[in-house]
Amino acid sequence: MTTVAVFGARGRMGREVVAAVEAAPDLELGAAIDAGDDRGPVADADVVVDFTVPDQVMDNLRWAIGQGVHCVVGTTGFTPERLDTVRGWLAEAPGTNAIIASNFSVGALLMMKFAAEASRFYESVEVVELHHPDKVDAPSGTAVTTARKIAAARAAAGVGPSPDATATQLDGARGAVVDGVHVHSVRQRGLFAHQEVLLGNPGETLTIREDSLSRTSYMTGVLAAVRAVGDRPGLTEGIEDLLGI
Repeated sequence: MTTVAVFGARGRMGREVVAAVEAAPDLELGAAIDAGDDRGPVADADVVVDFTVPDQVMDNLRWAIGQGVHCVVGTTGFTPERLDTVRGWLAEAPGTNAIIASNFSVGALLMMKFAAEASRFYESVEVVELHHPDKVDAPSGTAVTTARKIAAARAAAGVGPSPDATATQLDGARGAVVDGVHVHSVRQRGLFAHQEVLLGNPGETLTIREDSLSRTSYMTGVLAAVRAVGDRPGLTEGIEDLLGI
């Protein structure tokens, strides 16, 4: 039996994680912690899952790693510099591991894989992510990861930048730029979590789209990471290989 604690337990994702852990026959909920709560009980857990906010997650990770608790992180906002910081903390705590993923949905992971593969064959590519208006970050972590994977695939294939003759624009009209890939964020009531990658060549277009309709779509990936983190030394970025993607 693996004992699991949850940071951000009263948040939307945190509540879903708590329910999934309680329903799993091989997992036991050890602590459900939210902002302002005493983190002490987390030290007795085998694994802590963090779905908080970018301003809190680094302090949570530093503390948990210092306690020797494995970490599974779905909180967004991880830059390469932040990931390097986590690697440093883990290096000072041998035997303690972490998995950080921008998305735990099977569909989203497949969408990123397919988009990176397809982008090698298309002259133009852009990413559009659509979420509910209560989301605090833009672009989403999934969109940023998708853009980075696309950019890496195109660079490896020798594909140049997407054509764009824009000479004048309103601020933000062309979206953010992540490693040379334009990323656009939509925030609208009625949406949950959706992303599409738009690809184009002369005479044809291809759209790859994934729609998550509820937070339950992430739980397969979250629980897979919880079960695997103890056997994955140091820092693991993403869960694709855990799911065979």
